[in-house]
Amino acid sequence: MGLPCNRTIPAVAAARLRLAKQTGMQILHLVREGIQPRDIMTQTAFENAIAVDMAIGGATDTVLHLPAIAHEAGVPLPWKRFDMMSNRIPYLVKLSPSDPHRMQEFDEAGGVPAVMAELLNHGLLHCEARTVTGKRVTKNLHGACRFSEVIRPVDDPYCSDGGISILWGNLAPDGAVVKTGGVLPEMRHHQGPARVFEDEDSARTAILGGRIQAGDVVVIRYEGPRGGPGMPEILMPTSILAEMGLDDRVVLLTDSCFSGATRGAAVGYICPEAADGGPIALINEGDEIELDISNKQLAVRIDAEEMIRRREGRKPSPLRVPEGFSARYRALVAPANRGAVLRSR
Repeated sequence: MGLPCNRTIPAVAAARLRLAKQTGMQILHLVREGIQPRDIMTQTAFENAIAVDMAIGGATDTVLHLPAIAHEAGVPLPWKRFDMMSNRIPYLVKLSPSDPHRMQEFDEAGGVPAVMAELLNHGLLHCEARTVTGKRVTKNLHGACRFSEVIRPVDDPYCSDGGISILWGNLAPDGAVVKTGGVLPEMRHHQGPARVFEDEDSARTAILGGRIQAGDVVVIRYEGPRGGPGMPEILMPTSILAEMGLDDRVVLLTDSCFSGATRGAAVGYICPEAADGGPIALINEGDEIELDISNKQLAVRIDAEEMIRRREGRKPSPLRVPEGFSARYRALVAPANRGAVLRSR
């Protein structure tokens, strides 16, 4: 719902001021023409947005925010759709912190329109989707350029699948999310012992205290939409692991979300979350956990019978902030794979 290049123009550039004026003018035009958000935010538009995000290795928050927006627009957008798109859209743009290229270089190379033009040339976009410019996608991309050092061609991508992957398995029956673009090749498959923490603060203390070793799988739970409550961003633990040189030797799992600057084998949005009694709530210290990004799998190596025994003996964790608005929010919030929207009842 923005004009071309609105996310990549540097803040100090005169083009940013021109774009701001053009945006105001275009809003007035849309109002005069009676064009409403739902006229633009269609199924094909959402799929184009997912395609671009897969191609540029965007933030994992896409899998939270796009379903929430789609919900308001009356468009179904399950994680299965993201999974399908990830399997067919190649990873073309790798930016800092995963690569030396910066956002300004991406903008100079043509930005998002150049990526979209490359996808369109290979039949990977819905070319007739309506946009806020009043034009179809094809018309918007006329003359868009591509600079190969920053934006790779479809036939020579960083990876044949998208920069974000949806994982499945007995630890994430309803899905989990990883930014594959930020994971080193040697960490795409990893198996190690679980180091379990009931909140972000205790995990941070353990990491700073040197209690996390290479090969470990750090599990931070009860930080999801209901457990948080509100799904706090797990930024500090991943940053500390990176500064300690462990981001290429340690996996981090959580039912919460990450910053767009996160790098390393960080898997978030695990569903169902711990507060909903998901399998992540049943993990014990030392359990073997396997991450297999190539096969889209996330599993804890315990059998189904043991899982049932643990579920029967599970004692729910005490709720944080059990009263007031947070209690109402917790009662109404939907899971992360539905955009953490508020249910009507």
